[in-house]
Amino acid sequence: MRRVLAVGLAVVMLAWPHATQTQTTDEASVKNAKQARAVLDLMVQALGGQAWLNMKNQERQGMVAAFFHGKPDTGTTEIFEFHQWPDHDRIELTKHRHVVQFYVGRTGEEVTYRGKTPLPQDIVDDYLRRRDHSIETVVKTWMNDPKTILVYEGQRLAERHLADQVTLISAANEAVTIQMDTQTHLPLRRTFEWRDPLYKDKNTDAEEYDDYHLMDGFPTPFTISRYKNDDEIRQYYLVHVKYNQDLPADFWSVDAAERRIKK
Repeated sequence: MRRVLAVGLAVVMLAWPHATQTQTTDEASVKNAKQARAVLDLMVQALGGQAWLNMKNQERQGMVAAFFHGKPDTGTTEIFEFHQWPDHDRIELTKHRHVVQFYVGRTGEEVTYRGKTPLPQDIVDDYLRRRDHSIETVVKTWMNDPKTILVYEGQRLAERHLADQVTLISAANEAVTIQMDTQTHLPLRRTFEWRDPLYKDKNTDAEEYDDYHLMDGFPTPFTISRYKNDDEIRQYYLVHVKYNQDLPADFWSVDAAERRIKK
């Protein structure tokens, strides 16, 4: 009996440090997740709080420039973008707005003077991928899922600004990293990785936000830079932004856009 008790006590003593270590690790993870959520909550408040969460739609007007290996690829193009949560996007290109792209649901279509046609699937996939990993989607969908893991990763430098860095990992094991200015709490950079379906290698997609202006009560970045694998591929220079507009009843109709352009 004494031998059994001695062995049992030895087992307990050996297991005790492991149990204590596990408990300490769990407590640290919970504390870290709370810190990550607190930083994200500050970001949402900085963006406009409940008004931003309830935003009806937004319209952005400006110029877009393409880059290849860090150098300008073509000239700038005038662009008008409309977004309505969660899955309605319309992009009008050129000064006369005679090229219109629709991303409604999981489909993409383009309208020109030649009529309407489905967009190439790789273009649609790229757009939907970025929409699925946008800050808006992360806040409105991922953060409300109890299975999402939040990780506060400390402070980093982002565009010469000191930033709090948080990574969110969804239930589908998708990850998005957001860097937020430590003073204004506004987002400076959003990054995610995705695996190429053909070559199977990982790609990095990033957006940087700068030159914030207060528009209709919402802080809005007027310079947005897109990167793929650390190479700049697009830069947007906004000149005007509107929120919560009353759009025409047929605004999201591809057929209505086709009739207008043909005229």
